[in-house]
Amino acid sequence: MRSICILFFVLAGSLCEAQTLGFSLPEGKSKVQFPIEIYNNLVVVPIILNHQLPLKFILDTGVRTSILTEKAYSDILNLPYTRQLVISGPGNERLVVAYVTNNVSLDMPGVQGRGHAMLVLEEDYLELRNYLGTDVQGVLGYELFSRFIIQVDYERKMLTLMLPHRFKEKRKFKWIPTLIQDTKPYITANLKLNDTTSVSAKLLVDSGASHGLFLESGSNTKIVVPPKHVSSIIGRGLGGVITGKIGKIKSINLGDYDIHDVITNFPDPGAYMDTLKASRVVSRNGSIGGEILSRFTVIYNFPAEKIYLKKNSALKKKFYFNLSGLTIRARGSRLKNFEINNVREGSVAARADIRVGDHIVSVNGVQASDLSLNVINAFLNSRPGKRIVLQIERGSEKLKKEFRLEDPL
Repeated sequence: MRSICILFFVLAGSLCEAQTLGFSLPEGKSKVQFPIEIYNNLVVVPIILNHQLPLKFILDTGVRTSILTEKAYSDILNLPYTRQLVISGPGNERLVVAYVTNNVSLDMPGVQGRGHAMLVLEEDYLELRNYLGTDVQGVLGYELFSRFIIQVDYERKMLTLMLPHRFKEKRKFKWIPTLIQDTKPYITANLKLNDTTSVSAKLLVDSGASHGLFLESGSNTKIVVPPKHVSSIIGRGLGGVITGKIGKIKSINLGDYDIHDVITNFPDPGAYMDTLKASRVVSRNGSIGGEILSRFTVIYNFPAEKIYLKKNSALKKKFYFNLSGLTIRARGSRLKNFEINNVREGSVAARADIRVGDHIVSVNGVQASDLSLNVINAFLNSRPGKRIVLQIERGSEKLKKEFRLEDPL
């Protein structure tokens, strides 16, 4: 399963028209709680745009300004655009055209959000709905985290928003010192890269990325790609796919918790710089994402610069990287057409002669139309040795492909 990286860099600093933020709770309320959805380790929350359109946004600690990824929705509401932004990548190649709209309302269950500036992408560059297999139309970030203490319970799939002055620390939670820089949270974690090498790493805590750990090799001479690794697509940025190496490090320490044999992505040189989270302001060694965060109930306290963790039942779950070698994209209005988008070279799927462009008809006898992309990815990343039988459609042919999942690391 490919890491989904919602990579939105600093458009924020350029939104000079930013207005007074308007997230608030009803009078007399000090907290609200409502259900969330989890897709590929990403937290998806319900949003009502301008009191009219029900949408879904990803809750992302790595972005400053709310972002609408599908311009059709703002056009439906006839939202006025105050200006256009053009974002360039390496060599001044144009990557993204976006628009700024102001005085937007973003409401959630029990939460009012008024008077916001919002960035609207001209095109759905990241195809979030296709790679998550659900309708997701935007991203919500710092504007919410700066106003509330936010608790994400990945296991119960519940989000709790609390007013900072009414928040009381909970004894079962262990806190980690956090530095808020350029609106984003950073922690320092001790990494054991192997039996002989440790490093203290500054990491962005990035709830809007599904990976476990990203490390940038050029940021520290000790951070190198492990000898045992695979080359693969590790995410998706504005300029297209992000390539890199995937290996394991021995452990990462987060306060009272040691997490072992962590799958780690090492982006290829230059591959990460066309992403929207590539900071031009804050130096760092990498980031931790949803594959680690989802093993805890997490409380974000930006005002006090603390993150609190309480382990859940997933803490000791083994890390696996793409046991089938397949990346699948959901297509169609109902997102029930499952197309093979990438096959990792040398993987079990490649050896079974599954090809880019093939369409999945059934998985282990279950019709694909009865499944979601989330469930199919869970099948294909369950455990090494599990037998998988895919019926696929290739042009006018229907073919049966069988393989056993294999850990490439």
